Amino acid sequence: MNTVKIPAGSVELSGELVLPSSASAVVLFAHGSGSSRFSPRNTFVADVLQQQGIGTLLFDLLTRAEDQDYAMRFDIGLLTRRLLAATAWLQANPETKALRIGYFGASTGAAAALQAAAEMRNEIAAVVSRGGRPDLAGGVALSQVIAPTLLIVGSEDYGVIELNEQAFALMKCEKELMLVPGATHLFEEPGTLEQAAQLAAKWFLQYLQ
Repeated sequence: MNTVKIPAGSVELSGELVLPSSASAVVLFAHGSGSSRFSPRNTFVADVLQQQGIGTLLFDLLTRAEDQDYAMRFDIGLLTRRLLAATAWLQANPETKALRIGYFGASTGAAAALQAAAEMRNEIAAVVSRGGRPDLAGGVALSQVIAPTLLIVGSEDYGVIELNEQAFALMKCEKELMLVPGATHLFEEPGTLEQAAQLAAKWFLQYLQ
């Protein structure tokens, strides 16, 4: 694992880059509010992707000081710019510039991933949202995403399911909405996070390879 520093405007963001030896793609993780690059759930999903030969970059969308400001955690425009800065870093980095790029977003990070994917167009090969708030990306961005997108939601995540269904209806790309049986918002029920990780890995393997 490589600890990396990603310049984003006036700040520098810390990240963890893992590249399996034969990787042809890398997935950039956008964590949810109140989380960081050390999110145990995202780390778990990243491990599953690495086992399939896919590279991963988990990074902090906010600095430690910024994260103390509750409003910044929900500033989707700012989170999107941070994600775009990390994408540009991957595209310039000698180790990763030849790799295809995917986005994995959780909670508010999913909105940033979809806004960034709308802006990057075909430079992003696939997007996966886990327990995400794709509705926060806004209708214009959702309709402009062209990367194949998978929305994963817990079957017991009431309220968020409906928000995902509304966002799904606005998307024109290749898309799928999958419910993980018995899972609530954080996928804390036994076996549910594993299921979500396997669904994500399958989607990325299909579209990133």
